[in-house]
Amino acid sequence: MLATLPVFWKHAATVLTGTVVAQALPLLIAPLITRLATPADMGAFSIWLGVIAIASTVATLRLEAAMILDHEASAQQTCFSVVAYFSTLLAIVMTLCAVIARLGGLPQAQNMSWFGLLTIGIGTWLTAYSHTASAYATSYRAFGKAALVKVFGAGAIALGQLVLLFVGVGGTALLAGQIIGLAVGVTAAIILLSPPRPSIALKPSIAQRNYLEKHRSFWRFSLPAGLLNMAAGKFPLFVIGAKYGFVAAGLFALTERILTAPISLLAASVLEVFKRQAVHEFQTLGNCKKAYRSTFKALVLLGCGPAVFIFAFAPDLCAWVFGEPWRGAGEFARILAPLYFLNFVASPLSYVFFVAGKQKIEFVWQIALFITTITVFLAPYSLTQVLWNYTISYSLLYFVYLYMSHRFAQNAESPRERVRDTATD
Repeated sequence: MLATLPVFWKHAATVLTGTVVAQALPLLIAPLITRLATPADMGAFSIWLGVIAIASTVATLRLEAAMILDHEASAQQTCFSVVAYFSTLLAIVMTLCAVIARLGGLPQAQNMSWFGLLTIGIGTWLTAYSHTASAYATSYRAFGKAALVKVFGAGAIALGQLVLLFVGVGGTALLAGQIIGLAVGVTAAIILLSPPRPSIALKPSIAQRNYLEKHRSFWRFSLPAGLLNMAAGKFPLFVIGAKYGFVAAGLFALTERILTAPISLLAASVLEVFKRQAVHEFQTLGNCKKAYRSTFKALVLLGCGPAVFIFAFAPDLCAWVFGEPWRGAGEFARILAPLYFLNFVASPLSYVFFVAGKQKIEFVWQIALFITTITVFLAPYSLTQVLWNYTISYSLLYFVYLYMSHRFAQNAESPRERVRDTATD
C-alpha cells in the first residue's frame, strides 16, 4: 500500500492541477453571468445541456471505458471509429427529430429556441468525442495533457458565454458559449493527444462489428446503467422545470453548478488515476483493494471540508456572490450537500464494477436509483420537501453502492488474506 500511494498522489496531483484551473475559470466569472442572465435563462440552458449529456452517453456506447482495458493501437483506432460512427448517426437523427418536433408544435420543442434545437446534435457529437479522447489519454497515462485539454475547454466555455452575454445576445449566449468551448476542447485534444483518426463509412466495418461483439457487455449492460444514471441525474431538473417553473429550474441549475462542477472535475481527476491502478492490480494481484482503499481515503479527505462548509454557509454565500435573487440556490445546496458528498466518494470507485465484471449488478442498482428519482420528484409535495426526500433516499442507495464496490474490489479474498491485511494496516 505504501508503494502504491505515492504513485496515486503523483498522478492525481498532475490531473488535479489542471482540474483546479479548469474549475476556477467558470466559477470565477459565474457572479458576472448570474447578473447578466436570469434564472429562467439558466434553467432553459441547463435543460438543453441535460439533453446533450444524456445523448452523448448513448453516442459513446460506453466503449470509452473499454479503451482502458483494451489499449492496443489498432483496437483504440477501432474504438474511435465506432464512437464516431454512432455519434454522427445519433447527431443527425436528433437534429432531424428536433426540427420535426418544432414544426409539429410539440410544447417542449416550442419552448426551446431554434438555435438550441439545431445545436443539440452538434453538442452531442463534441461531448462524445471529448469523453473518448479523455479515455485515450488515460490509457497512456497522459494526465498532464488531458488536464490542459480540460483547461482549454472550460476556459473557452466560460469566456464565450461571458462575452456573448456582454454584447447582448441574451439567453442564447449560454448555449453558444458551450458549443464554442466544446469545439475548443476537442481541437485541443486532437492537437495535444494525437488520438487515432476515426474511419467513418456508411455502415460499420467487419473490424468494428467484431469490436462491438468483443465488448458487448459495455453496450448491453454498462450503457443502460450509465444512461439510467444520467437520466436519473437530469430527471430532477426536467421535472422542476415542468412542475415548478423555469425560475425554480434556474435556481436548481445554479445549485448543480455550485456542487457538481467542482465535484465532477475533482472526482473525474481521481477516476483517471484509479482506473489505471485498479486494472493493473486486478491483472497482477487478482484484486484492487489497495487502490480502492487509498482512493477512498483520498476522496473522503477531499470531500469532507467542502460539504460541511456548504451545509453551513451556502444560502448567505450564494446571495453575496451571485446576487440576492439567487439565494434560493444556496438553500437547495444546503439540503443536497450530504448527497453530493456521497456522490463524490462513490463515483470514481464505480469503475470497480467494470474491472470486476459486475456490470449486471450495477445495472440493477441504477434501475433502483432511477425508480427512486421518479417516485420522489413526482410526489405531490413542495420543492423543499421533495429535495429532502431526494437527499435521504439517494444517500441510502449510495451506502449500498459503496458496500458493493468494496466487496468487488476485494474479489472474494480469503479470510487469511483479510487477517494479514488488517494486521499490516
